[in-house]
Amino acid sequence: MEQDYIKLIFGLKLKQIRTDKNLSLFGLSKLTGLSKSYLNEIEKGKKYPKPDKIAVLSEKLDVPYDQMVSLKLDKNLAPIGELLQSKILKEIPLDLFGIKESNLIDIVANAPAKVNAFVSTIIEIAKHYNFSRESFFLASVRSFQEANNNYFEDLEQGVLRFAKSYQVDLTMPISSKELEEILVEEYGYSINENELGKHEALGNLRSVFVPKSKTLLLANGIDEPQRTFIFAKEIAYNYLEINDRLYTFPWIKFKSFDQVLNNFYASYFAGALILPKAQLSTKLETLFERDTFDAGLFLKTMESFNASPESFYQRLTNILPKSFNIQDLFFLRFTHRANSDKFYLKKELHLAHQHSPRANETNEHYCRRWVALKVLEDISKSHKEHEFDIQISNYVSDDMKYLVLSSATRDPFRDHQYRSITIGLLINKQLERKLNFLNDDRIKTQEVGVTCERCSIMDCKVRQVPALALEKAYKNKKIENIVETLNDKFS
Repeated sequence: MEQDYIKLIFGLKLKQIRTDKNLSLFGLSKLTGLSKSYLNEIEKGKKYPKPDKIAVLSEKLDVPYDQMVSLKLDKNLAPIGELLQSKILKEIPLDLFGIKESNLIDIVANAPAKVNAFVSTIIEIAKHYNFSRESFFLASVRSFQEANNNYFEDLEQGVLRFAKSYQVDLTMPISSKELEEILVEEYGYSINENELGKHEALGNLRSVFVPKSKTLLLANGIDEPQRTFIFAKEIAYNYLEINDRLYTFPWIKFKSFDQVLNNFYASYFAGALILPKAQLSTKLETLFERDTFDAGLFLKTMESFNASPESFYQRLTNILPKSFNIQDLFFLRFTHRANSDKFYLKKELHLAHQHSPRANETNEHYCRRWVALKVLEDISKSHKEHEFDIQISNYVSDDMKYLVLSSATRDPFRDHQYRSITIGLLINKQLERKLNFLNDDRIKTQEVGVTCERCSIMDCKVRQVPALALEKAYKNKKIENIVETLNDKFS
């Protein structure tokens, strides 16, 4: 353990012993002959007393010397000790969020009981929902994205510098061939497209990078947009000089928070390279100026870049907040197996605030009126390569409406598996100013909920289960009202 944490643990123990004996700092100072300010510094974890001072504290407080210097904490402080020993504070770059580690230590030192309760709560939630270390890291990165409106100017400028340096024409669709040439000629890569297919267990992997030989192994089934994205991401790792990185796509396991963050940086760079900000913003402006929504033009805009629908929708979450000041939005990715009634929300992002469609960990049934689920059902029956739809979703319980666009495609690596990518834009004055087609009456408006268990729509024909959670809440409210009435009656 680091010295700072050893100081903090000693300080926590001293403060607990003092308070258990109903001693103030002033009282402890009189008892031991040590100054009040010195004792205060010890309790805050800023100083560690010399052995002779510890001996004085041990004698006057009637606590064995070995117990005073032991790093073992009692039950009340044990969760804080676990937190400190886990080094989780070191794994997460707190400075990203404008937080100093010393501030956290002060909080722990000043309110150990309350911090202990908080830490215990987090641990219990993590256990209850099987919240892994990787999930914690991913949630931290997502919070970092949301705090920055998912737009990073330094990475955008990095793409422009790269394009100029390597003479990449951003006004034209970028091909995988163009990026492969840079990887091979500039960074000494070897591309192998035969090896991964020999290993059945690696069926879900698109690529594996072997750093010693700079060999990039590619799966057989990847299409041109996927190949281009993989190459663009590898270029990002090299151009941005990122060494602490992941070597598989998609990822298998993260070893540190830096790897998670660097994976995000490389993915962002790749998206910004394949879907340049200036070109995409111009095309979106043309789409938004129309008085009616032109689905053909939207799909044409998507197809004008050498990118998958997921990359396109992801890039919208960067461009819309920055170029159009549309900041209230959400992004969702669902997966679905044909002939199944299960839909899994695998990825989500919420900008500005926590929007209504969100992941739940209680196995509740997502609202079947969501367009994200509709396009998945459609593509599983039609067997088309791409299903697209648009609707205005009216969340009755929240009194909020969203313009929601959703695309579904088949999973090329899994039979009978499909995924949908969705972006939802909160309908407010800003959206009305930016999107002329928002009043197009051909866009279907649908009343929706979040899950069937919590939905108040009475005549829903696609409801999967009764509104059990809502009924329980109504019942509790009724009991509460009766108790209040009785209280008034007999007061």
